[in-house]
Amino acid sequence: MTHFFARSRSIRSFGIAFVASLAALFTASPADARITRIEIDAARSQSPTFGGFSWPNVGQYEKIVGKAFGEVNPHDRRNRVIVDIEFAPRNARGNVEYAFNFYILKPIDLSRGARKMMYEPPNRGGKTWAALGRVAVDPGGNGDDPGSAITNPTVLANSFLMPRGYTIVWSGWENLDSLDNPAFNSTASFPIARNPDGSAITGPSYEYIVVGAAAASAALSYPAATLDKTQATLTHRVHLNDAPQAIPASGWNYNAAGTAISLAGGSFVANDIYEFAYTAKDPRVNGLGFAAVRDWMEFLRYQRRDDYNNPNPLARHIKRVYTEISSQPGRLLNDFRHLGFNETESGRKAFDGHMQWIAAGNGINMNYRFSQSGRTERNRQNHLHIEGRFPFANVTTHDPITRETDSRYKSCERTGTCPLGMEIYSANEYWVKSASLLHTTPDGTRDLPDSKFTRNYFMSSMRHGTAATPGGIAGTPPSRGLCQQSDNPLNSAPVQRALFIALDEWATEDRNPPRSRVPKLKDGTLVPPLPQSGMGFPNIPSPFADGPGPLVTYTGLKTTRYHFDYGLNFYQTGIATINPPVFPFTTPSYQDDQRNGPIYPSFIPKTDGDGNDIAGVRLPDVTVPLATYTGWALRRGAQANDGCEAAGQFIPFAKTEADRGNDPRPSVAARYPTFAAYHGKLRSALERMVSDRLLLCEDAGTEEARLMQAGITRGVLPPEGGVLPAVEPLRACREDEDEDEHGHGHDHDHRDHDDDD
Repeated sequence: MTHFFARSRSIRSFGIAFVASLAALFTASPADARITRIEIDAARSQSPTFGGFSWPNVGQYEKIVGKAFGEVNPHDRRNRVIVDIEFAPRNARGNVEYAFNFYILKPIDLSRGARKMMYEPPNRGGKTWAALGRVAVDPGGNGDDPGSAITNPTVLANSFLMPRGYTIVWSGWENLDSLDNPAFNSTASFPIARNPDGSAITGPSYEYIVVGAAAASAALSYPAATLDKTQATLTHRVHLNDAPQAIPASGWNYNAAGTAISLAGGSFVANDIYEFAYTAKDPRVNGLGFAAVRDWMEFLRYQRRDDYNNPNPLARHIKRVYTEISSQPGRLLNDFRHLGFNETESGRKAFDGHMQWIAAGNGINMNYRFSQSGRTERNRQNHLHIEGRFPFANVTTHDPITRETDSRYKSCERTGTCPLGMEIYSANEYWVKSASLLHTTPDGTRDLPDSKFTRNYFMSSMRHGTAATPGGIAGTPPSRGLCQQSDNPLNSAPVQRALFIALDEWATEDRNPPRSRVPKLKDGTLVPPLPQSGMGFPNIPSPFADGPGPLVTYTGLKTTRYHFDYGLNFYQTGIATINPPVFPFTTPSYQDDQRNGPIYPSFIPKTDGDGNDIAGVRLPDVTVPLATYTGWALRRGAQANDGCEAAGQFIPFAKTEADRGNDPRPSVAARYPTFAAYHGKLRSALERMVSDRLLLCEDAGTEEARLMQAGITRGVLPPEGGVLPAVEPLRACREDEDEDEHGHGHDHDHRDHDDDD
């Protein structure tokens, strides 16, 4: 069998490349913005990959690693929205150039593949697909080189995407590292914007500095335009609600290059808050990251070769492209859609569907001068970096503050290039990122209808992501870290896999996806965080003695969505003249103070008497609970009661009524007097998940086994004989098997149902 990257070497003769380069130079026009060249790194590519594992009906996979070079026409309407593109250097064709690295996993024999691609824009250069992909890296392996680092046959046989024949692609969209970095981090290279006379562009920049361990210095995102310390301000505080204290110019220093600062005679204190405002220089045109993603999709989907006759490794194969993301890249794609980048240069779709995980309604700090795309706002960090701005929703709404009317889908609706979308997000996004604005009006008075292109799925009681369970023993509390309570182990991966299949069926078969599941104003499941009695969280005795009080602390801390003033015309140009924005009042509270600017009202999910969220997609762990799970957490130690960012809480029920004390929550024994009682409720919850297309039958058995063990760990009486029962197929899964056997079931063929053109 001839492998792709071996074939590609055979065509790279000097004559072909020379002729192609001349053709590219003399025949291309500015309108021909595109991927101009790809370079396959044969030494880092691998065929077969995954240790040579072969999947039935698909075969082996290969890994293709390389770099891509592209250019855009700065005058094209699709590109004019990129901030500072008019100040970027141009090539002989008048276009602006960029580059990025890429990583492809594909069936060696594409004719056996699904003709579908899962594309993941990496999170700060890293690959985050393992949860969706149902894979685990070998001990000591590099997760950013999955082809070489996942070789366990058991893991691979149980994986999600490869048995279905998906091609999997990553590419860089942030300027993070060298394109040839040895760690396989995904990165990109974008030009620095300069004034027309070649001089440096300068402007206000802002750093929010919190270090996890004492640090001698802090790097700056952009170099300082001047080393005159009187032109900069550094402040310090311990709590978010403290008044910032200015550190005099004599108390800190720049390094010689103006790329970092340090404290005179000391270190930055771990977890304290430092803020640095200064005049920076040399902004990169980071909005080119949107174009890099768009143009890469157009090349892989629609082009056969680049300008130098290098073949597209997926030419004429890909019919559908769906994204999978975790957090930050979802905010990239929120702005990608809003700015119109799902329309390629040739007027076609870049993506057919976006599966968004923990991104909600926020955008990304990227298409701005002196942007910092790695920033993320939470309830104790980065509040003043622009991220959450109107429009928040995928349907048209009116902004009572700016008096604009807009939608994240407005641009693609105008051009007929809208992707479908599964918006999946946790409770944490309501507490720290004002996620309710994704499905309420900006004035906070009404629930919004669904977009015809998207559905919203709130994962009840979840934190931002999943906390690791020690030893992998189900029901064991995760670490507390910096927080007052144990972290939250709820895991949405099985739901994500079910919704990924639903997204594909929506795109290829026009089969409606599961209905949206979100808390709502009209039914009282979406409420203000205070008073505590109104939102439902009970007064639970704290299992830890080192907290601020005897109860689990509840303060109602929630991020406020302010409309900030970054200076004249900022929201039209993306260029701040005030940075950070004016924010004079941190006391008595950083939050909900209208003296700091207009506020978009936001809300949080109401809880039941156990403290678990009522609305949304309730995992069996929440439907048949053994504990209280929250999407919020508070810090302990010196920063006590400040927000604990992405974390949540796991607060177990007492095992018996004798252990319960004054806990208002019934004990495990009171809820489930026998193992059969617990197991029966558990299977009923799993049946509902499968029937609602929120759990795949292939995941149901693993989930049942995990939850049975969690019950035993948390105090459910063992079954008679002490041996857990064997997992039996759920009724909903047996019915599917019977339908398939008689020819009436849903078509599970991994190939796309579209015509094979």
